[in-house]
Amino acid sequence: MSAPSRPSPAQALAAARLVVFDCDGVLVDTERIGPEVVAAMATEAGWPLTPADVLEKFLGTPEPYLLAQVRAHATVPVGDDWLVEYRARVAAAFDAAPHTMPGVPEVLDALDARGIPYCVASSGSHPRIRHSLGATGLWDRFAGRVFSADDVREGKPAPDLFLHAAAECGTPPAQCLVVEDSPAGVRAARAAGMPVVGYTGGPTPATWLSDADLGTVADLRALTAGRSLT
Repeated sequence: MSAPSRPSPAQALAAARLVVFDCDGVLVDTERIGPEVVAAMATEAGWPLTPADVLEKFLGTPEPYLLAQVRAHATVPVGDDWLVEYRARVAAAFDAAPHTMPGVPEVLDALDARGIPYCVASSGSHPRIRHSLGATGLWDRFAGRVFSADDVREGKPAPDLFLHAAAECGTPPAQCLVVEDSPAGVRAARAAGMPVVGYTGGPTPATWLSDADLGTVADLRALTAGRSLT
């Protein structure tokens, strides 16, 4: 007997009562900026890294983990102000050309039209999330439904953040749909018992998101278009 086919991302969205978006690299185009900044600052601290190294090591992980790893490998003292400087450099680079990932406004419009609520659950800090969403004109669409790793004991890949977001929005985990672009985020969603689709429209290769139980999409509009755009 053949195994039952899994639902497409669009079919899963049609059944969802809440869509949970990651922020960086899914809603806003920051995942190409952050690795460049981290690589430069880690190298300055005596830990030579390339942007590709940073992407592989830290994509989707909380900032405290990033800081701990830089401190562990640096050859000079790294203080708490390292994260302050990191956020400032990322913000400055993003402000030079802020934009959303392709298709984001159209997908949110489609969700609004269907009456499907949505939220953000991001490894970034609250100030960073607000800055990114504000710069791209998305803040008002998510205000009151923004959740950060700051809110929970353990960030991704632990399930805490997604479970917190679902609870705050009054939705059972199994009735959520998570959209993630990082392996850590996919693992967190799976651990939370939430269906998850991997997004490959940014720098993340599809092979890194092979654990996403709903597969991957290269264009977010596949979620509401009812067709595969992988």
